Amino acid sequence: MSDAAIRTEDLVRTFDDFIAVDKVDLDITEGEIYGFLGPNGAGKTTTVRMLCTLLTPTSGSAMVAGYDVGSRPGDVRLHIGAALQDAALDPKQTGRELLRLQGLLYGLPKSALPKRVEELGELIDLTDALDRPISTYSGGMKRRLDLVAALVHNPEILFLDEPTTGLDPVSRATVWQEVRRLNHELGMTIFLTTQYLEEADELCDRVGIINQGRIVAEGSPDELKRSVGADIIVARVDGDAAPLCPILAALDGVQSVEAHGNELLIATDNGSAAISPVAVALNGCAVAVRDLTLRTPTLDDVFLELTGSHIERDDTNQETDR
Repeated sequence: MSDAAIRTEDLVRTFDDFIAVDKVDLDITEGEIYGFLGPNGAGKTTTVRMLCTLLTPTSGSAMVAGYDVGSRPGDVRLHIGAALQDAALDPKQTGRELLRLQGLLYGLPKSALPKRVEELGELIDLTDALDRPISTYSGGMKRRLDLVAALVHNPEILFLDEPTTGLDPVSRATVWQEVRRLNHELGMTIFLTTQYLEEADELCDRVGIINQGRIVAEGSPDELKRSVGADIIVARVDGDAAPLCPILAALDGVQSVEAHGNELLIATDNGSAAISPVAVALNGCAVAVRDLTLRTPTLDDVFLELTGSHIERDDTNQETDR
């Protein structure tokens, strides 16, 4: 069996005449955290729904956990967990009843369920609320319950479709911590779509950017950020900065130096490594430095260059998490 947890070739999904996903190729290895970014309507959720067997591909192929999503959807479902944007929760159930039912559906022994449910409740800080009807939960609590419902059976592959949208910063950090634990301790492959660029930067081994149904870039967060430009050290000095350019340009790792009045823009291969030599060189020139800052490319810069817009994030429906 291949070490690919998820592999697609020329994956297409159309809705009448609209092409939502257009010949997408993915090759995600076992144990990888893969981030999927794109503007609203780019095809992220449609791709996830096909990989989770909730939509049938129009053409192309998709293999998840070694099984074809079209011909063997039942086998795929046994090996994955999914927390999608629309949480399918029965408001009349309690949180405990929901998690017990999920465990039974995935074949967990009845004797193991009480301990597993308690573990999951503690994980998301919902232990005190597990015996309340889900209708009494806030939006954030429902989101966290939906997340752990996908983890009941410790799946090989976990699909998280914008898992922290609407959560407060503390709950978001808790989810990040659990994603790392699942990946590091259990070797779980995680496919993550997110509106938060810092989330992809913090968690993901690789990121794919989709726009208008097509993958337009793929690589590690650092590789993608390097692709749109160098690190920039900005130095502001007293007086004219132009005479300092040749001195700074001679430093190792410095690509170019521009002077604009009293400001220097120093492009470097590695800003963190270069900022100290730049500071030493300026000090040796007996020039007064007002400030020295490092500006590095962000995933938002990558996103803007590739799609022509900043990522859109809608937190207007965010509810208090408790």
